[in-house]
Amino acid sequence: MDLTFIVVIAVLIIVFLAIILYFIPIGLWFSATVSGVRISLLQLVLMRWRKVPPSTIVSSMIEGTKAGLELNASQLEAHYLAGGNVPNVVHALVSAQKANISLDFKMATAIDIAGRNVFEAVQMSVNPKVINTPPVSAVAKDGIQLVAKARVTVRANIKQLVGGAGEETVLARVGEGIVSSIGSSESHKTVLENPDFISKVVLSKGLDAGTAFEILSIDIADIDVGRNIGAVLQMDQANADKNIAQAKAEEKRAMAVALEQEMIAKAQEARAKVILAETEIPLAIAEAFRNGNLGIMDYYKLKNIQADTSMRESIAAPVQTTGTDNKMEK
Repeated sequence: MDLTFIVVIAVLIIVFLAIILYFIPIGLWFSATVSGVRISLLQLVLMRWRKVPPSTIVSSMIEGTKAGLELNASQLEAHYLAGGNVPNVVHALVSAQKANISLDFKMATAIDIAGRNVFEAVQMSVNPKVINTPPVSAVAKDGIQLVAKARVTVRANIKQLVGGAGEETVLARVGEGIVSSIGSSESHKTVLENPDFISKVVLSKGLDAGTAFEILSIDIADIDVGRNIGAVLQMDQANADKNIAQAKAEEKRAMAVALEQEMIAKAQEARAKVILAETEIPLAIAEAFRNGNLGIMDYYKLKNIQADTSMRESIAAPVQTTGTDNKMEK
């Protein structure tokens, strides 16, 4: 019974000491003191209560102090509570100091809160980055298509990291500059002979304005000759003109056919009226006989005139000969 009681007491003491050491990180405070970082136990305890890991703050302060930076525990804690990456900010400040780059704590935290990796930005300022552009197609004035690839060497612009445009904007502007420079060339041969002409024209446009980068150089990596766009466009235009001409001709033909059909219809209508009028002639003659306006001799003269007219029409009509008639004539 006495042994069990002693074990329980020992366990309780261990648990109590663990809780005390958790909320009062004496070992962490001792490491900070030995490293020359001035921070009290009360501050470490309050960090625990504010759900800020003391180890993150203390290790960052030790790194900064060893590098000669003056860091404030309250500022680091506030940046952590704002959602920032405290170790990354301290790494960036130390790297910037070693590289003689102007970067203060306020700007570093602002860049970090903005969502950019401030440590990578400092590294990019020291070691420029090469960005490969996708193939850019452009057409010279002689109608020949050229496909160019460029390598853009950039370094981070620390002052423009907050609010500055990213890599996509730089690539878009470089592609636009390549298209403009090739399009202004009189011949594709000129571009092939002097590809550095494109680099000079693009660099002179100040494409890095308003971006988070500073363009150091633009090198044309490759230029390929594409299609003869001018000839293709001329062929397309010729086909379009041909189709338009065919459509107009078809329209005129349709109008002519419609006019012919209309004339035929009018002729048929007139013929029908003539036939209708001819059917009324016998009735008119009979009526003239009854009224005494036409005599027998007048009727005979009319019939003789009709017979004479029919005979003349038959004589004037062309004679159609057959094969049998030709043999008989021979």
